[in-house]
Amino acid sequence: MGSPGGVSSLGIGSGILTNDLLDDIISAQREPAVERLDAEQQETEAKLSAFGQFRSAVSSLEGPADALTDPSTLRNFKGESSSDAISVSVDDSAAQKGSYSVDVNQVAQAQALASETYADRDSTAIGSGDLTFNVGDQTKTITLDDSNNTLNGLASEINESDMGVNASILNTGDGYRMVLNADETGTANAMQITASDPSLDAFTTANLEQTRAAKDAKVNISGVEVTRSSNTIEGVIDGVTLNVSGETDLPADVNVTQDLEEPTSKVQELVDAFNQVQGTANELTSFDQEAGEGSVLTGDSTIRSTMNQLKREFSQIVPGLENGSVRSLADVGITTDFNTGQLEFDSAKFKEELQQNPDEVTALFANQGRASDTQVEFVRSGSSTQPGEYDLNVDSLATRGSLTGGQLAAGDITIDNTNNTFSLKLNDGNEAQVTLTDGTYSNQQLLEEVRTQVADNTTIQSGEDSLQVDLTGNGELQFTSSEYGSNSSVEITQGNADLGLATGTGTSGTDVQGTIDGQQAEGDGQVLFLGRDQGDASGIQVRIRGGETGARGSVSYIEGVGNSIAERIGQLEGRNGALSSREESFQSDLEDIREDRQDLSERFTSLRERLSSQFAAADSRISQFQQTGNYLEQQLAGLTGGN
Repeated sequence: MGSPGGVSSLGIGSGILTNDLLDDIISAQREPAVERLDAEQQETEAKLSAFGQFRSAVSSLEGPADALTDPSTLRNFKGESSSDAISVSVDDSAAQKGSYSVDVNQVAQAQALASETYADRDSTAIGSGDLTFNVGDQTKTITLDDSNNTLNGLASEINESDMGVNASILNTGDGYRMVLNADETGTANAMQITASDPSLDAFTTANLEQTRAAKDAKVNISGVEVTRSSNTIEGVIDGVTLNVSGETDLPADVNVTQDLEEPTSKVQELVDAFNQVQGTANELTSFDQEAGEGSVLTGDSTIRSTMNQLKREFSQIVPGLENGSVRSLADVGITTDFNTGQLEFDSAKFKEELQQNPDEVTALFANQGRASDTQVEFVRSGSSTQPGEYDLNVDSLATRGSLTGGQLAAGDITIDNTNNTFSLKLNDGNEAQVTLTDGTYSNQQLLEEVRTQVADNTTIQSGEDSLQVDLTGNGELQFTSSEYGSNSSVEITQGNADLGLATGTGTSGTDVQGTIDGQQAEGDGQVLFLGRDQGDASGIQVRIRGGETGARGSVSYIEGVGNSIAERIGQLEGRNGALSSREESFQSDLEDIREDRQDLSERFTSLRERLSSQFAAADSRISQFQQTGNYLEQQLAGLTGGN
């Protein structure tokens, strides 16, 4: 007889316990479990996809909200001119509405000088010696000898000297002329050229032909005469720069107006973005009463909580504006349709409020600080600054660096080429040489001449700071930096005894010192600020423009709706935020389903092995029974002789 171990395939022995029967048993038990997991996976993936749509809509709300945190988005001004000869640019942070009559009487232009005609440019000697150029605040000397005393040689020396003059050689048809063009416009940048040897007199200012005179721009702004060395007129109208390109026949109308359309469109973008979030939430969580069916995320607590938080941000009274004429979005025309949850925007009301209460509307949306003291200016807040009102105390005011010279002579002072220059450094910047116009001056006249030359000095002008020049009661020239703080200084690098100026550094400036919210603050010039981790006021910066030491009132920080919405979205989407956590829970559910599938596969693999073994043993036993039966039949047949 065979043994169970000898059965190589199920059913061979009995023809009953076959592989097909085993497959049917396994399938009957496995398919319901697989169908359940398929349904769970399909539902979870659908929820994850739908939640991704909602999260994407919420993320899209952050951009429009963040755009409104900048006050310049709402304080938007534009300048227009009725003349093509005048263009207008506006600094939103400083500009105000206004209308001006502008008449350009003269545009600035750079001086041009031309030499006499020479037969050639590279062989005829033009003289030897030194040519000294005074252009603006620069003085450069060029030496000509046998190696470079041609038109080409002189032009190369000038162009390589970087003195603010460009030299070119023109072929007139009758010969060659050298033309010198000043790089900068204005009379302060006119060229003064002197020669050390008579052979070079042809190249001095007196003997060169002036083909274009140096001119300053002269502009009349609403009856006020303004002169500038360039055609960029700034510092006259707050926040407005005029660029002139030609003279005007009639006074031009220059209007600075508040741009209402751009802020309105930015607010509309915020409203549209919120409505997109609300619409997505409604679609994904709706419930059909008649059909008795809900959407894929009906009843989702995270969506409900998120929408409640966002609605609170849009409906809140902004802290710090409780007593203002504009306190909430409803005051500027943004209301809620309680049937749909959508926002409605009355743009006409918004524009009206923006015109009438620009500061209040700006504070409603944008981060803003306000100081109770008129000589204290809020500069900025930090990422950790909390809305609130904070006491301010000043221990010492900032000072400016200055230098006072020696006493001037009581009588008139004659200025010539022996005493017409001195050099200085402002705030440790580049050295500037100041050249005075030759003449005889009283002390007051000398003060005005020094002021003029300092104001027109290109090295000083190239920096962000300026230099104030005064005459003390003792008749001493006094130079004061416009910058406040420890970086402010005035240094005489080349003295002038006749002006009472000795080489040396004056008194450096000092930084403001004081406290904000009782915390010791740091000073940087006139700016007093708190660094990180110094309480709710951390990050606040204020500028102390003047006044007295001691208690200076308070500074308030108002966090506008734009910032609070952007921060709320950041929290919701943060690492441990509600949106991130909910999305992670869906991913975790899918991982659990994958693990359940693996467990199911292993369980039914084990079941198949166990049943297969049992089937094999049973099949072997049946086979033995069949073999025994066959044997007995054969024996019985033998006993009966086949009958």
